[in-house]
Amino acid sequence: MKNEFKDFSIIDKELTVDGTVSTKGRLIIKGVVKGTLVGQNVVIAEEGAVYADAKVGSITIGGIFDGEVRALKELIILSTGSCKGKIVCKDFVVETGGILNAHVTCINARDDDSKKILLASGKNK
Repeated sequence: MKNEFKDFSIIDKELTVDGTVSTKGRLIIKGVVKGTLVGQNVVIAEEGAVYADAKVGSITIGGIFDGEVRALKELIILSTGSCKGKIVCKDFVVETGGILNAHVTCINARDDDSKKILLASGKNK
């Protein structure tokens, strides 16, 4: 089986990043990110927090997310996660116990314009 995420990065506990975070591969956030987040596969751990505008391939929220997120594939809120703000994504899952307080737009994968809708949503801030 091919390793889909060869690149791997961690923003560890007690680390705060204020500005733009851009990464390929998988990013695990155990600390705090404020500003802008761009990534392929992002995981916010239970102890992590993100206060940002994010454009990602997929995101799993086990901690706190507050802001606007555009996920080309999926957004998952785990039972320990909390999401507030605005969401545009293809697939969307909230586990029992997860907290959602956001405006959600799910795009249809079969819709030819779905990618255009997703990308355009970032222009209307």
